[in-house]
Amino acid sequence: MPTPLAPPSAALRPYATTRHGETLIGEYAWLRDLSDPAVYAYLEAENEYTTAATAYLADLRSILAAELTARISETHESAHEPSGEYRYYTRHQVGRQYPCRYRRHVTGGDEELLLDEQELTGTNPFFSLGMLRVSPDGRLLAYSVDTSGAETFDLFVRDIATGTLLEGPIANTYYSLEWAADSRTLFYSTLDAAKRPERLWRHRIGADPATDTLIYHEADAMFNVQLRKTNDATLLVLLLESNTTTEVRLLHADQPEDAFTLALPRRAGIEYRVEHRNGMLYLLTNDGGRNFRVVRTPLADPAPTNWESVVPHDDECMREAFVLFTAHLALFERRAGRQQITIIDLHDNTSHQVAFDEPTYSIGIDEQLQEYAASSVRFSYSSFTTPETVIAYDMQQQRRVIDWQQQVPGYDAAHYRSEWIHATAADGTQEPISLVYRIDLRQPGGNPTFLRGYGAYGAISTVGFEAERLSLLDRGVVVAIAHIRGGGELGRHWYEQGKLLQKRNTFTDFIACAEHLIAAGYTRPGHLAIKGRSAGGMLMGAVTTMRPDLFCAVIAGVPAVDLINTMSDPSIPLVVSEYEEWGNPAIAEQYLVMRTYSPYEHTIPQAYPALLVTAAIHDPRVVFWEPAKWVARLRAVKTNAQLLVLKTDMIGGHAGASGRYDRIDEVAFEYAFILDAMG
Repeated sequence: MPTPLAPPSAALRPYATTRHGETLIGEYAWLRDLSDPAVYAYLEAENEYTTAATAYLADLRSILAAELTARISETHESAHEPSGEYRYYTRHQVGRQYPCRYRRHVTGGDEELLLDEQELTGTNPFFSLGMLRVSPDGRLLAYSVDTSGAETFDLFVRDIATGTLLEGPIANTYYSLEWAADSRTLFYSTLDAAKRPERLWRHRIGADPATDTLIYHEADAMFNVQLRKTNDATLLVLLLESNTTTEVRLLHADQPEDAFTLALPRRAGIEYRVEHRNGMLYLLTNDGGRNFRVVRTPLADPAPTNWESVVPHDDECMREAFVLFTAHLALFERRAGRQQITIIDLHDNTSHQVAFDEPTYSIGIDEQLQEYAASSVRFSYSSFTTPETVIAYDMQQQRRVIDWQQQVPGYDAAHYRSEWIHATAADGTQEPISLVYRIDLRQPGGNPTFLRGYGAYGAISTVGFEAERLSLLDRGVVVAIAHIRGGGELGRHWYEQGKLLQKRNTFTDFIACAEHLIAAGYTRPGHLAIKGRSAGGMLMGAVTTMRPDLFCAVIAGVPAVDLINTMSDPSIPLVVSEYEEWGNPAIAEQYLVMRTYSPYEHTIPQAYPALLVTAAIHDPRVVFWEPAKWVARLRAVKTNAQLLVLKTDMIGGHAGASGRYDRIDEVAFEYAFILDAMG
């Protein structure tokens, strides 16, 4: 295809670095320096090239964007979530990027406007709502906003009845925000220079934020400060967490002037989640088994010597989360890769399971949206073929009621089929793959296929409904997710086998899944496209450099592809806290493993598939120069003419476009790219 603009060529400024007796040659470290005008010039040149090189896809992008828009309800209204005397919800308006947030009293009456997000954006091209908390008395709304994409939030408080802004901005806040019981005291966290939440503050409504009280400072760079409230609203829980270890401090919510007291000290490798009921703490902990168990212990003395088992450890079942009610405990689990819910009656200790029938699906739980005194637990359910559905499950009557379901104009689930299959990894491990396709478009020789993956942090690659995906399925594309090691789909061991010294398993597992989809006839060579973001972007970089012949197209979203150089610099945001996940290059054993897969170092002269790589200037999680350096090296060494484009968001952050129509344009661009590569 014609490209009227030649690809940019980054200047070569060779340098050599010696690590553990090995010399690594780099050429593009200068791309880190945003004060250098040449850096902006290079990124802008890449964006101009991307626009020119993909201009021939404009008609297809327009068609796709129109399809995606038609599949959303432009006046979409969310589920109504109960909390106290009100039910809370959001509603979109036609043509507006961002919704309004409302509430209505449970007895009826007029709705109250809490926030108009579109109005809050002002002239900012990026907007993200961080935290939103209504005071216990229902009168005040605390919320935080980010207008840069850097995930650094300004905190505000407003009077709901009058709309009057009472407080703010309080700058540099993060994702911890809770009210004390008096509805006049607010706790929030702030960030250090490395974007780590390190301090917890107490603010009194009406006081000068400059006089706010520092409650806690976490000095260990491996640990983050997080704050939440128990479901019965009696305790504020200060969690001091690394990737592997938790410390718990507690404060009675009705005594905000007191100090947080140490309840469960940090012990290396031991993690906790805490709830409270009738003077007893309930703990979800891996102390006693890596798949977690539930114990209870007196609030007055929660030492392990006082622990009583509620749900024992199970080697075959991962306990992921739990919600505590006055009479029940709802435990969200995962067995053999599939989620389940176990309900325990706390009066007689009887239990039962909530059953689900589809071969692959996703259950979502928001612990903040549960009413402690209720007899029902609320959760979302969706699958590849079932739109998102909010279910209220009566734990006493063992009966489910659908409160809300996503409406998708023109959608008929009968046209589609989902499957749960397995590939065999190099070491014999069975790797789950979930997939979906349109039944009447399956081809005997295999279909074009779009395979996604992540495989890090023990995170689950959820199998949920995406209306946008129909634009692929209705063109005969099979859509699949590889549930590879490094994720948490099969329990804690699944995660541990794909991190640190065993990280290569993540990449070879994904390759095995790709090979199986070809061998099993779901797709054929030359028609398999892949995508991953962030740590999943590293996955894309690694498998592309290992097996470029397998893929026709790769979308590497904000990819962490310059691992060794980034992890060698503790001044870069979030690096130190990541040592437990990826390793520390200063440690020879860990460095040598990283050296076997770090994509930047393995980008060598060879033919590569079509590549769409994205970056964001204000990304605090994957710094923009990682994808920029990788593309620069790819341009210099690739031996074929397949399309390679770098698309850098010059205003946003890690999560991509913030407005819903901007998001549609982003997806349409990606879909056009892979559909073209699939032929």
